[in-house]
Parts: sequence; C-alpha cells; structure tokens
Amino acid sequence: MSDATKQGFVDYSIDEKGIATVTFGHPMSNSLPGKILQKLADTIEKMGLDSTVKVIVLKSMGEKAFCAGASFDELISIKDLEIGQKFFSGFAKVINACRKCPKLIIGRVQGKAVGGGVGVASAVDYCLATKNADVKLSELAVGIGPFVVGPAVERKIGLAAMSELAINATEWRSADWAKRKGLFVEIFDDSHEMDKEIERLANQLANSNPEAMAMLKSIFWQGTEHWDTLLAERAGMSGKLVLSDFTVNAINSFKKK
Repeated sequence: MSDATKQGFVDYSIDEKGIATVTFGHPMSNSLPGKILQKLADTIEKMGLDSTVKVIVLKSMGEKAFCAGASFDELISIKDLEIGQKFFSGFAKVINACRKCPKLIIGRVQGKAVGGGVGVASAVDYCLATKNADVKLSELAVGIGPFVVGPAVERKIGLAAMSELAINATEWRSADWAKRKGLFVEIFDDSHEMDKEIERLANQLANSNPEAMAMLKSIFWQGTEHWDTLLAERAGMSGKLVLSDFTVNAINSFKKK
C-alpha cells in the first residue's frame, strides 16, 4: 500500500466516451477524513465543469465497505468549535457538490455504508448496490446525530425511514430495506453484476443530450437551493456536540471495540 493510499486518496479518470469515474479510498473502511472530503468535493465540482464529461460514476476502493463515514481519529482530535464545524462542513461540501453538479452521478455501493457514507449514497442521482450494502446512521450512538447528511437522506428515502435510521442508531438495515425505501435503485448479488449494469447505464447516458440531463437534474434537486446555508448550520450543530464529554467518551468506547 502506497503512502498516499495509507492517508486516503481521491482519483478520477475520464474515458473517450466522456464517462468520468471518481474513486475515493482510505484503509480504515474507506472512512472520510477532512482532507479527503475536501478533495472529493473539489473533484466532483471539477468533473461538473469539464465539458468533456457526460456522466459521473462515484465509487470507493476495494470490495468490502463502501464508506465508514467520519474518521474517528479525526473526530477525537477536535478540540474547538471552529475546527469541529470545519470538519463537518466537509460532508456538507460533498453533498452540495453532488447537488450542484450539472452532470448526473451514478453511485456504486459495493458494501456497508455508515453515517456520512449513507449521506454520500443519498447525494448521488442514481445509486446501485450489492446485497452486502447494509446501511446505518450511527451518529446518535456516539453522541452526535446525522445533522449534516440528514437532509440528503430524508430527500431520498423520506422522513419516516430517515428517522428510523437516525433513532435506532446501532442497528443495520439491509440493502433490500434500502432499496425498498428508495436509496438504491437496484441491488445485485455481486459487484461484477453491478458493474455490468453501471457500464450499460453510463454508456447510455454518455450518448444522451447533456443539456436535457442538466435540466432534468436541476428539476430533481428543486427545493434544495438553501442547502448551502442549511448544511453549514447543521455542521455547527455537530461541531458543538463533538466537543461534549459524552461524545468524547462514546467515541473512545467505539474505538476500543
């Protein structure tokens, strides 16, 4: 494993058809430290502005977890409100980058998604997953709450289902549950089958009218124009809670498991 991979990474490639593949990774179950969140948001924004890009595929490295959400090591290192708000703003930036990107984004979820990982899966426009892609919003279990990702998750699966995940924060929900609630469009037995469908759909979209797709996306996201402000406020809520003794003790307990 290279030094860059050990610290986490975001890479992208664009093929001759205009299909951009954005990949993020981290050795700790593809968790998302602040630097990776910033780079992921910047990369999605860059792909959105690139005239050669017709459609984006968002994925993580490996065949196990899709995304473990926030980095516990980084959470426990937060010592003041400004740093806390800045960290949680990273998730806001990724969600808003997906929201504002004029290109349709296909999500590839090969394994479990926790917390911010569920937020990322909710922020793409069309999400495919394997049967191993269980989901959990674990924030309340460590004394916080899914405040930043909540609007994206609620938009995708509705308030009732989002509340179920947020309140029962230690229990996994199956990929089939996530499909029934609308988070996943389709689930597959394995990543090979999923990748065949992603390739088919991405090629179909690469041949579609870019202007029509951009207009369609803007309609999909109507009513979210205030999210720049909303998600910044939500980041402040999480940034405050992460400083509490309750949360510090809860995170340390989780790390010992």
